[in-house]
Amino acid sequence: MADFDKDDLDRRNKALDAALAARRPAATNEGEKQTGSLQGVGNALKLSSEFIAAILVGVGLGWFIDRLAGTSPWGLIVFLLLGFAAGVVNVLRAAGQMAEFGAVKPRKGPDGRNEK
Repeated sequence: MADFDKDDLDRRNKALDAALAARRPAATNEGEKQTGSLQGVGNALKLSSEFIAAILVGVGLGWFIDRLAGTSPWGLIVFLLLGFAAGVVNVLRAAGQMAEFGAVKPRKGPDGRNEK
């Protein structure tokens, strides 16, 4: 096993810290850090409210259909599941994790470039 010099490890640690600091987005003051964390809280509230709203709309429609058609509890169950699925899709779309539905991605050729 290799024997490491403490000075060499300190030098490499400082070089790594400098490289990481160069890649991080720089915040000029403490206020920018606070704004970023509040922005994250705002996004979390937005995403959770979209998810809960979709479920509530599904439950409301299911309950209404059950009352209208007398099919209790099947309409509520089906629309609850549909609302849950719609909520997941809305959250993924809002978070930017879902590509546009039906979008065609260019195929890669054998040389790694996009085919026409």
